[in-house]
Amino acid sequence: MELFPSLDASGLTALRAAMAALTGFLVVIVSGRWFVPFVASRRFHDAAEKGDSETLDRIHAHKRSTPTLGGVLIVAGAMAATLAWTRPGERLVLIILGYTALLAALGFADDWKKLRTRKKGISARAKLAAQLGLSSLTLALVFADPPVVTSAEGGILPATTLFIPLPGIGTIDPGPLYFILGLLVLAGTSNAVNLTDGLDGLAAGCSALVAGAIAAAALLGSGAAGLLSIPAVAGGSEVAVFLCALLGSVLGFLRFNAHPARIFMGDTGSLALGGGIGLAAILLKLEVVLAVAGGVLVAEAGSVILQVLSFKTLRRRIFLIAPLHHHFQFKGWPETKVTTRFWIAGAVCAAASLAFLAVHTLGVRP
Repeated sequence: MELFPSLDASGLTALRAAMAALTGFLVVIVSGRWFVPFVASRRFHDAAEKGDSETLDRIHAHKRSTPTLGGVLIVAGAMAATLAWTRPGERLVLIILGYTALLAALGFADDWKKLRTRKKGISARAKLAAQLGLSSLTLALVFADPPVVTSAEGGILPATTLFIPLPGIGTIDPGPLYFILGLLVLAGTSNAVNLTDGLDGLAAGCSALVAGAIAAAALLGSGAAGLLSIPAVAGGSEVAVFLCALLGSVLGFLRFNAHPARIFMGDTGSLALGGGIGLAAILLKLEVVLAVAGGVLVAEAGSVILQVLSFKTLRRRIFLIAPLHHHFQFKGWPETKVTTRFWIAGAVCAAASLAFLAVHTLGVRP
């Protein structure tokens, strides 16, 4: 007997996605009520000076007693909700859960080293090498038995298809270069969330908006009566359920991470959160949409890259300090003002990504 006989496949997927979001939210809210006091009582807080700027250390001096490792809540909530509401044994779901867990483990190792030594954690070079290694392994697993990709018109597309929703383009096949693109997306998104995680609620709020936009695009474009003309990926609806589980977990985490934060996600959360969103976008063929929806994350990572390049080549700094959110702090903006305005910008980017797809759909449909 069917549980919801009046729903078609797309309607049932949307219902499971909503339930996954609610489940992830509740798991984090309930478990956070004992986890946050637990890590606080064990003094699991990063008391080390960042060393990047004396001014920044002074501005954030009041945060030194705030515990970290909050990413454990996000990952646990997302995994529990995903396993509860996705089809058992779905290959893409198992891959994305495994990748998210491994990045969480890498982030935990980094956080734990900071806690134990009261110094900086794993070196940036070693951490990037580990990220690239895990990402390469993950992409190899995905393309060892690639999912079937179908165009909006019903034709079968290569597994390495890149969807570009622009007039006259639609989809292209970069071939082996797609693997390099995939590594850039995975490492870039993971590190972008990590760089954005510098103010109370900033990374969590911006990541929630990106995950929600990607999930909405996947759900709206699924099924024969999909509202958006985007490629359909076999098993993609389950990846959308994962994104909704992640979304709900992050929103639950904001209950403890919004200003004034009672806990930080740490690298445990930021690496896993960014990596999970990045891999979901790759599996759903929404890499370009990710770049638009994650405009704030792109700006944060871009500000660091531009700052480094400018200083190394011209011996001049473009920003007062990077990442971008600290630049505005140095200009005198209160932390809550920076976070709120970045959230607004993130919401505009998320809406723009869906509008981008809607315009493309109108252009290709008669």
